[in-house]
Amino acid sequence: MDTQGMDTMSHAGVDGVAAQNPTGGGGAAIAAPAAGASAADDADAERGPSLLEQYLTADFPWYGLDAGWDGRRWLASVCAGREGLEYGTLGHGDAPSRRPGVPTPRRFVSVVTVPQRDRRPSGDGAGMLEATSMASAASVAGVALLGDSWPWDLDRELRQEWMDQQTHLAWELADNLEGDGWTGLAIPVNGVPNRFRYRESEYGWVLAGQAAGVYLGLYGRGVSAYGLGLALLPELKAYEG
Repeated sequence: MDTQGMDTMSHAGVDGVAAQNPTGGGGAAIAAPAAGASAADDADAERGPSLLEQYLTADFPWYGLDAGWDGRRWLASVCAGREGLEYGTLGHGDAPSRRPGVPTPRRFVSVVTVPQRDRRPSGDGAGMLEATSMASAASVAGVALLGDSWPWDLDRELRQEWMDQQTHLAWELADNLEGDGWTGLAIPVNGVPNRFRYRESEYGWVLAGQAAGVYLGLYGRGVSAYGLGLALLPELKAYEG
């Protein structure tokens, strides 16, 4: 299935490099320390850029839930390709520290920001990179939601088979946002209602839409999508904790 452009990644970043901690890939390289630098500086250089620093290298704006959300906010992950950051996710609510199916499941909303990019030559000259689209954001959100829904009662091999099947289904659904199962939902972005496509499943819900310069994907569970609002973030300080 063609996700209609997750740049250098096949199918919405599933094969991309996702940085979820300070030692993750992507982001700008750290310059070698000057002569006489301390051992701590050497160690920092070897670790590479922090997750926050990687977010700050983006050449596109970040979106998250607006001031109506008074819960926890946290940096989730970025996905880097040869051309820079492909997309990133900001988390709201419970961090992914519990297994699915526990008596008190996570309550969260994650917002995926995908830059709008035209079809263009790849950096290595080997071919063309597909344009990004709402389908790109929807597939990233759909696959990420599944990643939070592993059937832990199955053994590892069966779990992987389940994930593969569900992932292909998520790609197909993302490629047909006007198809059955998707409905329209107005979500305010910077206070202005925007048209999103909305889909529910037994694992949670997914939204896909767009704003100036970006496509937006949202996914969540335990929190209603109705009544949410999005806003452009002038800074990421609120997500550092």
